[in-house]
Amino acid sequence: MGSLNFDHPQENNSAHMSGPLDLVELRRQGHMMIDFITDYYQNIEKHPVLSQVQPGYLKQRLPESAPYNPEPIETILRDVQDHIVPGLTHWQSPNHFAYFPATISTAGFLGEMLTTCFNVVGFNWMASPAATELETIVMDWLGDMLKLPNSFLFSGTGGGVLHGSTHESVVCTMAAARDQILSRIGEENIGKLVVYGSDQTHSVIQKVSQIVGIPSKNFRAIETTISSSFTLSPETLRLTVCSDMKAGLVPFYLCATVGTTATTAVDPLGPLCDVAKDYGMWVHVDAAYAGSACICPEFRQYIDGIEGANSFSFNAQKWFFTALDCCCLWVKNPSALTKSMSTDLEVLRNKASESKRVVDFKDWQIALTRRFRAIKLWLVLRSYGVANLRNFLRSHVKMAKRFEGLVRTDERFEVVVPRNFALVCFRISPSAISKANLTPSDEKCVNEVNCKLLEAINGSGWVYMTHAVVGGMYVLRCAIGASLTEEKHVAMAWKVVQEHVDAILPLTMY
Repeated sequence: MGSLNFDHPQENNSAHMSGPLDLVELRRQGHMMIDFITDYYQNIEKHPVLSQVQPGYLKQRLPESAPYNPEPIETILRDVQDHIVPGLTHWQSPNHFAYFPATISTAGFLGEMLTTCFNVVGFNWMASPAATELETIVMDWLGDMLKLPNSFLFSGTGGGVLHGSTHESVVCTMAAARDQILSRIGEENIGKLVVYGSDQTHSVIQKVSQIVGIPSKNFRAIETTISSSFTLSPETLRLTVCSDMKAGLVPFYLCATVGTTATTAVDPLGPLCDVAKDYGMWVHVDAAYAGSACICPEFRQYIDGIEGANSFSFNAQKWFFTALDCCCLWVKNPSALTKSMSTDLEVLRNKASESKRVVDFKDWQIALTRRFRAIKLWLVLRSYGVANLRNFLRSHVKMAKRFEGLVRTDERFEVVVPRNFALVCFRISPSAISKANLTPSDEKCVNEVNCKLLEAINGSGWVYMTHAVVGGMYVLRCAIGASLTEEKHVAMAWKVVQEHVDAILPLTMY
């Protein structure tokens, strides 16, 4: 007979003691969780879109240490409702127009449940053959929907892989490009390598450059202008590359963007790839947001010229209803990735891998461990089909056109750049501010007025938008694309904008 342990309080005998995977409780609590999630979505518009809490709020509400004895799921969910939900910025609200969308769907939910259910660690084919083979199939399906060249598909000479983020995809491709060039010129010359993008290219490129050992001074953010809608000029790229080569530097990596973060500008892929080819540079195309839309024939033109690139990625977690995390990367030359990313641990050796007849995705990514992401993307593709996915995307673009039209009907505003997808960039115009005699219409003052407007809009709690600064201009960004957003939400967002601009520039002034 064992003795009592007096070092800790005696276990609470009234608590339900079970193993970590109690199937009876899984069924019971799972139903409760689905009810909680469904109720959350049904009531999501009752919450301010942008959380109104102050820093440190949660520490004041929760205990200082974890409970020693188990607590019932009912108590935990009540605390989620009372303490966690108020601290959320509600990305799935139909009134969330900030950043870019992070869409979800019924199929995305169910796929994520299956991913968690199986919880496989699919680092190589042997670890779970279905996980690997489904990923190769789904990536070819999606590549076919995008009309990618066969050189990017497993059915051709390339292939695709699912990563957790664009950052991971860029690290892998830039490391592959780095190792390719250093194998020719010598590893001691890494300090001469130069990475190129525009001043609109996502900051991930500069961050990754430093991660893979490229000196920060060797990152080129080439200036763009409003006259070219902030796209990267091939001519300016060529001049910059030539200047670097004259200085003894080595151009090796270019990131072209389809749908920049600030304004969804689209870089001209074909001409940029032509320049890169002349200098032996790896071209990565970052279409994190806008790549989804390119499954629609009317938007496919935005990736014309992709055949000249080395790699291409977009985030299904953004505007493809698949939920975090799911970044799709295709490469023309998989061996370039595997040479840089492969590991050869004895414990992972097996006949299938040594036969060279299978894909081991551990060698296509940074980490060894990987999730079964393919199954949720598979569910999304099968549950909705290409036709419905296109229609979902088109509905968001249609709503963005509607919002753009509303902006243009109010003479106090201007649309700053042409709308390409479902993002509208607008601001109170300098002429309107000058006409109202509020302040001199220099850019600084115009920016301050627009900043004040955005703060008022977001402070209302009804909608959430973000801003960008391009060409020195502070612009408001209305990104339409949340899964629950309908025309009525877009109309309401415009009403909120007008209510707050009326306080700054009343229509009676006109």
